[in-house]
Amino acid sequence: MAESVQEFFDGLAAGVDESKTAGMTNSYLFDIEGAGQWVVAVDDGAVTVTEGDGEADTTIVTSEESFLAISRGELNPTTAYMTGKLKIKGDMGAAMKLQKLF
Repeated sequence: MAESVQEFFDGLAAGVDESKTAGMTNSYLFDIEGAGQWVVAVDDGAVTVTEGDGEADTTIVTSEESFLAISRGELNPTTAYMTGKLKIKGDMGAAMKLQKLF
């Protein structure tokens, strides 16, 4: 379990089950207020993480506190979205596939 947003993204690519992400080809920009930005690209199961801003199919904006709660399973992502703690811009279909990464 990640102690920080940086630690989460540092370990994301190595921790993904490629059998769950096979066939996925999407990119995500995570804009975590107070922590930074990361681009996560999924290309037929292979996941790469790049720190910084970039082009992506879907942009996810949330606070550091909310992101860590979601990553730990303490906050449901749908609930976070419905209550405004998580904002999604771009391809909503791609956003729904994110659960395969976590």
